[in-house]
Amino acid sequence: MELTLDCSKRADTEKLGALRRSGAMPAVLYGHDGTNSVSLKANTREVEALLRKAKGKKVELNLNVTDMPWNGTVVLQEVQNHPWKDQVYHISFLAQ
Repeated sequence: MELTLDCSKRADTEKLGALRRSGAMPAVLYGHDGTNSVSLKANTREVEALLRKAKGKKVELNLNVTDMPWNGTVVLQEVQNHPWKDQVYHISFLAQ
């Protein structure tokens, strides 16, 4: 099964609470150019659907970043859940 997620870059000035209320989820991409990380945002419903399809740990998927010339295969590195709500709070990707 081919898993794909579309993201866009997130400005450092965007407040995470407001971002989540608007239906977006913060994310981070590590290792796409060696040393730098990129702050991203993705549609929360698309992320939740992706996580339902993803089985196991270290799942590979295609990540399309619309604001960058970089698109590629990543590993779903970390999924952070809210401490007491049953919600995904943040996701991290590691470029292959």
